[in-house]
Amino acid sequence: MRVSPERSSPARSGSMRVLCIAAAATLALGATAVALRLWPQPSLASRVPVSTAVHGKGGELLRLTLARDEQYRLWVPLEEVAEEYLQALRLHEDRGFRWHPGVDPLALVRAVLATSRGDHQGGSTLTMQLARRLYGLDTRSVGGKLRQIAAALWLEARYSKHDILEAYVNLVPFGRNLEGVGTASLVLFGKAPAQLTFAEALTLAVIPQSPAARGAFGAESPALRAARQRLLAQWVARYPATPGDVAAASQPLQVRDRRALPFHAPHAVMDLLAQNRGAARIDSTLELPLQRVLDRTVARYIAGVRELGVTNAAALLVDTRTMAVSALTGSADFSDARIAGQVNGTTARRSPGSTLKPFIYGLAIDQGLIHTATVLKDAPTAFGVYSPENFDGRFVGPVSAHDALIASRNVPAVALSARLAQPNLYQFLKSAGVSKMASERHYGLALALGGGEISMEELAALYAMLANGGSYAPLRHLAAEPAAKPLRLLSPEAAFMVRSMLADNPRPDGAASQGQAVAWKTGTSWGFRDAWSAGVFGHYALVVWVGNFDGSSNAALVGAQIAAPLFFRIVDALREQSSREPDRLLYPPAGVLQVQVCAASGDLPNADCPRSAPAWFIPGKSPIRVSTVHRRVAVDTRTGERACEGTPARFVRSEVFEFWTSDLERLFAQAGMPRRRPPVDRCSAGTTELASQPPAIVSPLAGATYQLRDGDRGDVFLNASAASEVRSLYWFADGAFLGASRPSEVLAWRPGRSGELEVSVVDDQGATATRRVRVAIAP
Repeated sequence: MRVSPERSSPARSGSMRVLCIAAAATLALGATAVALRLWPQPSLASRVPVSTAVHGKGGELLRLTLARDEQYRLWVPLEEVAEEYLQALRLHEDRGFRWHPGVDPLALVRAVLATSRGDHQGGSTLTMQLARRLYGLDTRSVGGKLRQIAAALWLEARYSKHDILEAYVNLVPFGRNLEGVGTASLVLFGKAPAQLTFAEALTLAVIPQSPAARGAFGAESPALRAARQRLLAQWVARYPATPGDVAAASQPLQVRDRRALPFHAPHAVMDLLAQNRGAARIDSTLELPLQRVLDRTVARYIAGVRELGVTNAAALLVDTRTMAVSALTGSADFSDARIAGQVNGTTARRSPGSTLKPFIYGLAIDQGLIHTATVLKDAPTAFGVYSPENFDGRFVGPVSAHDALIASRNVPAVALSARLAQPNLYQFLKSAGVSKMASERHYGLALALGGGEISMEELAALYAMLANGGSYAPLRHLAAEPAAKPLRLLSPEAAFMVRSMLADNPRPDGAASQGQAVAWKTGTSWGFRDAWSAGVFGHYALVVWVGNFDGSSNAALVGAQIAAPLFFRIVDALREQSSREPDRLLYPPAGVLQVQVCAASGDLPNADCPRSAPAWFIPGKSPIRVSTVHRRVAVDTRTGERACEGTPARFVRSEVFEFWTSDLERLFAQAGMPRRRPPVDRCSAGTTELASQPPAIVSPLAGATYQLRDGDRGDVFLNASAASEVRSLYWFADGAFLGASRPSEVLAWRPGRSGELEVSVVDDQGATATRRVRVAIAP
């Protein structure tokens, strides 16, 4: 019997088609979902404008700006948010967040039933809430709610749960114009969201449901505390919690008033915002405790001198170790329009007065023109058509470099500036980045006395260079800004010698120096428009300017009288706040030595110099010779004139006289301190001034060649015998001072080059001996 094949029924065929269509649709939907997820999507963060948060060195919030849409909003990566906050958020808002496709049907049903009973209960997931805020949806109608559901599904199809949760926590509202957990954490608790405590995390999780009722910040509202207690009970029922956390979350919590956003260092922050437009976070070098000291001290000081017609001041503090700007006060009162308070005085270009003089002295030291005790001439002097005068209108005659710098004598500074070679002061300032300078010819020698213009920032960098051993680097304003490669402008020896002179400058209040040294200088601009004080102490450089932003003249604007007191008020306030550190300003580098010089001449004391003083000098560079100011003269007691050859010994008396040039003698007389002039010399055959036998060089040997090795090379030993009355011998090589020794005492000398050198020795009677020696330095 033949059996025919079984035929499919129409019903079964239809079912197969439905299954095929369903499978195809599922595959299509799956492929679409995969394609949507894999297709590059713009980040959710790019859809919203953000604020800029400016932070201090210690992480403190200095300023939070409004975003373009007038909201305070910071975007924080999800990994930088405390996990306890994220758990509390999901527990409170959307327990099924990790598994639903953007919409929770059960939650929607519960919300509908609750609403029908008159009990409002939300059914929106975190994704739906994000969709409403992201797309600006009105969800109070059925149509709006449907659009919200569609948008949530669309978000879930294109973005991961991580991205959606990150966007939500950055857009969640906290009342008024405060959005995002990063903003709320920073404003309300003063910390980053990663640092939230358990109680703070619960608090931020419950505020968004009712920002108006739960957002009475400053003092915690009852509604906020009640909402946190309900969430705490849910947490304890679901997750483990320590007794300490539960106790802390049960107590009233202090929340900052969001209306009192910080507004620190406004001038510095304004510049940072202008230079870093679009940045969400700016980490500055400003130290908030130090900033408060500067702001407070400047404001109080100006309040006390306003009756003198002085209305404004600015101050800049730099950490010389890193060249970071630690504090910056651009005016006495940022909010006072009467004094143009929003103008930043630290960037304005003004005449620096005498604050540039230390760098003239540093250059002169490096070029072998002076050492700290070199005697300079403070007398009426014409430099072509330029005849500088001193601030007090007087001239003091011979003055040491040390005293001339401290007393800010103009003529010696200009005279030194005129002698500078390469670099001169103009070239030095150009190398240091002083901008917008006119031609060198435009300034001439007046540049030494503040004839140009400079900003406080540029001047602070120059003084920091002194603290850093002559190495210059620009200021840093950003924490992440890499340190620039230092530029050598002065030798460590010259920088130290300038610091040592400035450190002897007495305080304006006459108080004794306490603790660390302060090396400082003042300046007054032409016409009494700018008063300055600048210096270094500890590891800081500080520059203070006092004046009026309108440039008006005022006789009270004298640096030593009006700027120096403010400078030292800041110094004293900072010392009270910071820990004491070793004083590095007065540590001499290896290449500088101290020697006793004749106080009157600044040269090595001869046997007749009545008083000596210490001076710093650089061996082989600083100019130094045996003093000739004090000379012993044989006087004929019968005439008072010099004793001539053959004068009987019983009529001869030996006396010491000072020998000065005629212009300096005239200045001494004008100052009421006339010098006793040496007796008249009427002897045709010379005088009988006492003189010793010249010293005899024992070593180095005549005609010998000294073989030395470079690097670890030995010394050439210097030794000489002298007359019995000689107490000191001074050694020179090619005119450069090497050191002092007693007769027959050995002095070790390391030559700096190969070749033939002239070694000379001078005793304290003025007698000299010379010997040429050959040196060969092998590599």
